[in-house]
Order: sequence, then structure tokens, then C-alpha cells
Amino acid sequence: MSVNPVGETEESRVAFTNETILRAWQRSGGKCECERISHNHNFRRCNKTLIWGNRGKDWMIGSWEAHHKTAVSVGGSNTLSNCEILCIDCHKTTRSYGG
Repeated sequence: MSVNPVGETEESRVAFTNETILRAWQRSGGKCECERISHNHNFRRCNKTLIWGNRGKDWMIGSWEAHHKTAVSVGGSNTLSNCEILCIDCHKTTRSYGG
């Protein structure tokens, strides 16, 4: 785990709190919130049904991840307003996936 000059670990800079993730999940209604045109949603939500216990389990039905709308590396925050719940397929199609 790397530490930057101000003492933050990479994990602390990019991780949402459990409370933020829970609140985003509740807001999403357990459905993918992706509305990206590049994902062929055409201004509608993906709305794929997700399963709470399948976060990060990309081999499972209903898998999902909490995603930063704006990456922390370019000024995004770990706040609820910057958190969206994405099905694993939409999450894998974001530019920042795996990066």
C-alpha cells in the first residue's frame, strides 16, 4: 500500500465509507444507476437488478460496484453526490475501471 506525501494511503483517497455506499444503494433502489450514452442507455437508466451481497463479485448475477462519478485523481470526492451504484457490466465499461 503506497502512502503519499500528506500521509494518505491510496485506499483512503479512493474509498467510499460503508455509510456512503449504503445510502447510495438505498437511493438506487437496488438497481444500476448508469445513464451513459456510451453504454447504449440512451438517456435512460440501465436499471439492472442488483444483489446487495454481490458487490465486486463480477462472476455472480446481480453483481455491482460503487463508482466515483468524478475520479478522486481529478478532484472528485468520496461523498454521496459523487457515488453511483453500477452493475458490474456498466462498471467494467467505465474509462476508470481497473485503472
